[in-house]
Amino acid sequence: MSVSTNLPIIALRGMTILPYMVIHFDVSRKKSIKSLEYAMKNGQKIFLVAQLYPDTINPERKDVYDVGTICEIKQLVKMPGGLIRVLVRGLERAVLDDFTSLEGPLMGDVITFEDEENLIPGAERDARVSLLKDMMKRYYIDTARNQGDNIARLKAICSLNEITYTSLSECTTDYVERQDVLNIEDIIERFDAVCDIVCDKIEEIDIKKKLTESVRKRVDQNQKEYFLREQIQAIKEELGDDNVEDEIEEFRKATNELEAAEEVKDKILREIRRYENMSSNSSESNVVRNYIETMLELPWDKYSVDCTDIDRAEQILEEDHYGLAKVKQRMVEFLAVRALTEDTNSPIVCLVGPPGTGKTSIVKSVAKAIDRKYVRICLGGVRDEAEIRGHRKTYVGAMPGRIIEGLKQAGTGNPLMLLDEIDKVGSDSRGDTASALLEVLDGEQNSAFRDHYIEMPVNLSHVLFMATANDISTIPKPLLDRMEVIEINSYTATEKFHIAKNYLVKKQMENTGLKRKQISFTDDAIRKIINSYTREAGVRELERMIGAVCRRVAKAVVSGEQLTHRITVRNLENYLESVKYIPENKSNTDQVGLVKGLAWTSVGGTSLDVEAILMPGKGVLTITGKLGDVMMESSKVAFAYVRSIASKYGVKPEVFEKNDFNIHFPEGAVPKDGPSAGITISLAILSAVTGRKVDCNIAMTGEVTLHGKVLPIGGLKEKLLAAGTIGIKKVLIPNDNTKDLAEIEQEILDMVEIVPVKTMQDVIKYALKER
Repeated sequence: MSVSTNLPIIALRGMTILPYMVIHFDVSRKKSIKSLEYAMKNGQKIFLVAQLYPDTINPERKDVYDVGTICEIKQLVKMPGGLIRVLVRGLERAVLDDFTSLEGPLMGDVITFEDEENLIPGAERDARVSLLKDMMKRYYIDTARNQGDNIARLKAICSLNEITYTSLSECTTDYVERQDVLNIEDIIERFDAVCDIVCDKIEEIDIKKKLTESVRKRVDQNQKEYFLREQIQAIKEELGDDNVEDEIEEFRKATNELEAAEEVKDKILREIRRYENMSSNSSESNVVRNYIETMLELPWDKYSVDCTDIDRAEQILEEDHYGLAKVKQRMVEFLAVRALTEDTNSPIVCLVGPPGTGKTSIVKSVAKAIDRKYVRICLGGVRDEAEIRGHRKTYVGAMPGRIIEGLKQAGTGNPLMLLDEIDKVGSDSRGDTASALLEVLDGEQNSAFRDHYIEMPVNLSHVLFMATANDISTIPKPLLDRMEVIEINSYTATEKFHIAKNYLVKKQMENTGLKRKQISFTDDAIRKIINSYTREAGVRELERMIGAVCRRVAKAVVSGEQLTHRITVRNLENYLESVKYIPENKSNTDQVGLVKGLAWTSVGGTSLDVEAILMPGKGVLTITGKLGDVMMESSKVAFAYVRSIASKYGVKPEVFEKNDFNIHFPEGAVPKDGPSAGITISLAILSAVTGRKVDCNIAMTGEVTLHGKVLPIGGLKEKLLAAGTIGIKKVLIPNDNTKDLAEIEQEILDMVEIVPVKTMQDVIKYALKER
């Protein structure tokens, strides 16, 4: 038989209150406080139910459990900060039907049921109560809580419901575990669940006791062994036993065979004597032992022989990489110099370029071409100077820096050591990593590099250091001055095609275990992957796309669906889904106040539209598009220049006084900065104030001064490539940048007509149309 009652409700966070429990908790939510006030005025009864997720701020019916407890409020105490501390006693289990009011106090219909305890035969009920009492006594004894009122209170319980809920509240504080038991409708099943929990707790306590005893015995045994070893050591010292242990003898033998200077050997022998006289159990002995092993593993005077066969080196570099002519030429020059002279100083080369352009992999090929060991040291995010110079060996756990570890790994004193991501080193309270690299990369100083751990000069002048970076602007000037910078620019579409066809496809076929007869790519399919599925300066994403196709083919081959696959433009989407990028197209109509600019990004060049409009106002200039400080200043310079020459184009001064101006750079979520959009902004403003349209077939790049002079810019190759890709026919570039055209591939130069400009008047002549 069930009874429905409308009661105020509080949703509890991280707490389940059971019948017969007496507990206090704090209430802070306004809705809960109103429920308390309503209950105090209407019989002091309230329904408490746990939330499914404690972080829910305003719980609804779906956010609370179905079963809770009707409680009687015993005491309310107002606390500082608007809190109310309430003391309640659980009365009976009840089921929540639904919320009836969400405004004011939280109200709901609560269903209670007839007590099933009376339906259980008396003998069975008494036996179950007695069983759980005995289990709880055992639990209290095991947890050392068998004193005070616990046992007496336990004896006074006669009800099966009361002993069930009391045992549950005593054995677990996990509100989810309590709620799981409270959700059980049948009283016998509820009793059995609680018995299982109490048994698990008793068993857990027994296991903990056994483990504690086992640990105590091991500690006693270790202490006993320690004292015995100390006694043996003391006896040896008293007897004057000078027998050298095997390990020390091995150290001395290795020292005598070591290819190193005498001062290095003397240092190692002194440390061996110290180690010999130390207790083997002391932490200091481990420090000395590690130091000796490190010193013996270093290749002090051990060097590999360089291969000076220039033809072989060129062949290896050409086989492994397409393009990168500057890097290949510099390495061949290095080999030629080594063949003619005994000079041991090696060049320190820094390869700078966008991600995925082959900087790290070309270094591996260089090491292979000149027969040197290859060691890679990643400096991205390194902030601790000790990563370079090592830790003082007086500290427990000290170790040498990464440079010395690299020499150990190589096993020779003249490896090729790659300092990867050198532009991403940092500095903090633990030192400046970039400053620590100054000595490493200085050919006049690194012949006597001192690592804090080694404490001896190490000759790094034979090491061929190469570094990679994405952006040299973040490299400190003194460090950059020590390196020879070679820029690796973005790949053209043709270069990507050759790289994919000759290198990436073969590599991915090997990675996936496919044979030539099982998969083939048409040239057009590779070009479509490049143009429609990737947008990058390098080829990393291109390699991933080719790998995705190969994996799809591998699955089909293994499952027996299709044994041969020819990847074409028509079926490419069956392997790579729909295209990711729709090629950007230029505007085909001339417009007022809209100019096509060009920009450089870390992943290559891109087009940059500049929009300018004027509207009635008071001469306010607004610049939008998430711009950096340099670009904001460039926009103001462009506006000032246009204002100074506007009268020559029939624009009255009142236009600037009675109108507001807005310069906008679309794609407002993308950060933009730099001065190279100066002429683009100037032309957009002039077009807006004169009403003359801008030629849609022209793009431009260049910094502008207040007097209209066009200054040179960087990233010219990437910008020209971006213009040609979207179909631009003519590009205006600063006249001072014409010298850079000699280093740009003819393929890119053939894509667009390049027009050098010296002043804004030249820009206006070419790009601004007559009315």
